[in-house]
Amino acid sequence: MPILSYHLIAFLVAATLVLISTPIVKKVGLKTGLFDPPGGRKVHQHPMVRLGGVSIFFGAVVALLTVWGLGGFGVLPPDKEYEVWGVTIGGIAFFLIGLADDIFSLSSLTRLLMQIVVAAAAWYVGVSIDFLTVPSIGLVSLPDWLSALITVVWLVGMVNAINWIDGLDGLAAGVSGIAAVVMLVVCLFMNQPAAALIVAALAGATLAFLRYNFNPAKIFMGDGGAYFLGFTLAGVGVIGLVKTTTVAVLLPYIILAVPILDMSAVIVDRLRHGKSPFVADKRHLHHRLLQAGLSHRLTVLFIYVLTLWAGTLALAFAGIPSGVAYAIAATALLIYFSWKVRWKVKSEKG
Repeated sequence: MPILSYHLIAFLVAATLVLISTPIVKKVGLKTGLFDPPGGRKVHQHPMVRLGGVSIFFGAVVALLTVWGLGGFGVLPPDKEYEVWGVTIGGIAFFLIGLADDIFSLSSLTRLLMQIVVAAAAWYVGVSIDFLTVPSIGLVSLPDWLSALITVVWLVGMVNAINWIDGLDGLAAGVSGIAAVVMLVVCLFMNQPAAALIVAALAGATLAFLRYNFNPAKIFMGDGGAYFLGFTLAGVGVIGLVKTTTVAVLLPYIILAVPILDMSAVIVDRLRHGKSPFVADKRHLHHRLLQAGLSHRLTVLFIYVLTLWAGTLALAFAGIPSGVAYAIAATALLIYFSWKVRWKVKSEKG
């Protein structure tokens, strides 16, 4: 069977399972009282089940097991096999941490400590950032202690970055889906088919979830889904891109630039105002756009376009055929949406 067929199977199986299982998860959530009430920082007006991550996780993992059973992962060398299992098992562990928080409301310190432990374990089995690109020097190999520190910060940081943007209907799922599709293309181009299979399943699961999560949402993914998406994207960024070529070192950071910059800006802003970086507020980009007068859907679509634009820049940077053309087209789309946002803000003020 052609290798690309396995990627298509992973995408379709994940998407199909999410479409089937999400309504079931919603019914269970309503019956057990595991829903998110409105009020406070929440934008929704009605109680919402917050277990949608269960269907995303189920769809992606079963899709990967299906492909594995069909022989889609092939015979991997030991180091690659450890990396793939590190991302898969790490994703499962992060999902369970998030699910526990959805059900039992864990303290922020407990969540952080558990995240660090799982990320450190992932580093130990090979999901590791072993070198960095330094201007005017090039690639610099990292000692183990620094590799572990940077890898844990990257993995834990991305988990929380995706979780933090999960504030509007369809936002985290859409941003993750777009990033997963871009990573799929880049991993295939970089001859990393095993890593590509993981993001193929992730793309199918997240994009199918939008059927129930786009505004007006019928269900939320919850921390379980956000943690699973964040870790898996970050993990694939390491094993599928960072460890391949010199150029690819920067690709994960470009592809995931929107959630990274949003989280970084929020942390800096909170510290600048003497606030704890871990105390939730309405300083995120989506909150600011809503406060400026944008509608819920336009806010989400604008951030989608930002994510797509960053993704096409990564395609161009990686040297993918027609990557520059995609980047130009995405830039034109971003200019249009920026004009639309500016016009909307002006009309609200006027």
